[in-house]
Amino acid sequence: MSRAGARVGVGARFRYDGETVEIVEMAATPSGNEVVLKDAHGHLLRLSLRELLFSDRAVIIPDGPGPASDAEDEIASIVLGQLDETARWETLERAAHVREILTGFRSGTSELPSSGEPRPEYEPRRPLLERYRSKAAELGVGERTVRRWAAAYQAGGEAGLATHGNASVRNGQPRVDDRWAEMALEVMVEHTGESKPSRTMVIDRTRARVVARFGPDVVPQPSRATAFRLLAELENRHPLFRLSTKRNRDIAARPDGPYGKLRPTRPGEYLLMDSTRLDVFALDPVTLRWVQVELSVGMDWYTQCITGIRVTPVATKAVDVSAVL
Repeated sequence: MSRAGARVGVGARFRYDGETVEIVEMAATPSGNEVVLKDAHGHLLRLSLRELLFSDRAVIIPDGPGPASDAEDEIASIVLGQLDETARWETLERAAHVREILTGFRSGTSELPSSGEPRPEYEPRRPLLERYRSKAAELGVGERTVRRWAAAYQAGGEAGLATHGNASVRNGQPRVDDRWAEMALEVMVEHTGESKPSRTMVIDRTRARVVARFGPDVVPQPSRATAFRLLAELENRHPLFRLSTKRNRDIAARPDGPYGKLRPTRPGEYLLMDSTRLDVFALDPVTLRWVQVELSVGMDWYTQCITGIRVTPVATKAVDVSAVL
């Protein structure tokens, strides 16, 4: 790596623990950047980007006939990251079907074959039109649809498939001005602690508030049908109409941050601390009274080594925690 650089992104290949793996997803988490790797058997592995780049277990494969990292991979990563989970996996699955049509392998390369690949109907020696017909029959769609998928994939990769489709939908939502959608969500949030409103009332209040805040004819007003579809999508972000009022309040009271687990990648990155009351008594030399003690321990999460320990009488205080650190 000191003599040459290699771009790391979606599609980049590594040799990890002796297996050839490919990056299929990159994401930013509270604990740092993470990547999802897929091996030749289709198994997925999630680990930190730092470990992938600096661990002795991983070696990048910069050149080869398989997928390579380039600007298109970065664009695909950004576009796929803006999709919801369902739309993202539908796009990735569609891309795998297109790669099977074009190369005979869902991964796009013979170095990462799935079980039984290439299938007879997608042998690269067969005419491309016959492979189109086979895939259309397999998925139950028209041949022209499959050919449009292939053209979109060849033009823009997975990002092309993500943006290719119904013009009235964007990132899984009806095409509505962002200011109108934000105002509709604001109105829905305001009714969390009140009685359940109707969708018509939310739409009417949103339209009136958009005009009052931005002025008439500034923000395009969606049709009634489009507004109803938008509220159905916003319902996934802030439930208001289909559940009980009590349930909606409970959901709104949840913390914004997702629950998760930190993943240490080096010694000293995370220190776990805990204090517990012991069934042990000690004699206070000042008062000459027996007092119960507490044990405070600090442990490095990566090495699982005890880095600090302190026994304190009665209860642990801030100064005792500082002493452990």
